[in-house]
Amino acid sequence: MWRPIGRAAERRTSHPRRVTPDHRGAVHGGPRVNLVIAILVVAVATALAITAMLLVRRTAPDGSYFHDGDRAAGVFGVLATGFAVLLGFVVFLAFTSYDAARAGAETEALIVGQQVETAQFLPPAVVEPLTGDLVCYARSVAGVQWERMQSGTLGEQVNPWAVEMFRKLRAVEPRTATEQSAYDRWLDQTAAREQARNDRIHGAVGVIPTPLWVVLFFSAGLIFVFMLFFADSGERAIVQALLIGVVVGVITSMLLLLDFLNHPVHAGVGGLRPVAMERTLEIIDQELAIVEHDAPFPCDTRGNPT
Repeated sequence: MWRPIGRAAERRTSHPRRVTPDHRGAVHGGPRVNLVIAILVVAVATALAITAMLLVRRTAPDGSYFHDGDRAAGVFGVLATGFAVLLGFVVFLAFTSYDAARAGAETEALIVGQQVETAQFLPPAVVEPLTGDLVCYARSVAGVQWERMQSGTLGEQVNPWAVEMFRKLRAVEPRTATEQSAYDRWLDQTAAREQARNDRIHGAVGVIPTPLWVVLFFSAGLIFVFMLFFADSGERAIVQALLIGVVVGVITSMLLLLDFLNHPVHAGVGGLRPVAMERTLEIIDQELAIVEHDAPFPCDTRGNPT
């Protein structure tokens, strides 16, 4: 009988396919925790800004510290517009990287499934070894490789099962027209898979350099200080609190959004998860059941060599 690798594996083996039990707990508990932390950060930043404004308001003159409010509003408009334009471009850059990582993960998973089909037309001696390596490659991407990418420890490390497939393919000598066509197709799919993997990994490491973060926080600090000079003892406290609270709340939310897009691989709300590769494993499970694949796989459910 064939060896199940998808949900059937979860039912018939003691090792869950979805990476590890700890990982499953993070998926269920992480979004709530991360969202609460983000809300707390915004609430604390807004509360501190309102407190600072009300403290400054106690000694502020009637009408604010500016004698010409229109001139001050014009300067503030220039400052806020410059910050908004810079923030908009950076958000666009980070979102492009986020989307590239998501698309790369989906493309990589799709190609792995296609390569399983292609492998069935290669010379019989390598059909089962390459199929097993592909399954282990997919398990590794959804398991240990994804964990290392999430923790930022993947670095330049290659997927070991890609190396194994390359080593086995070097010994392949296609003889028939079908084998030759499958061999050429395999090489094309391998190149596309490696490109998709690079897109996935590149989007996970963050694309915003440190100097740009410094400029963004420096600009946000300037806006906050400038807002304090609008403190007006003749204005009601609730109006003054609303004035600075809205500005600081929006800026803090945008910076948190930027950090989320710059580090998209996590267990929080909207974080990238190996859903596409897990779905591919389910499809491979069904395909191998049809062809009655009965060779054992050289890895565990997380992609570690056995």
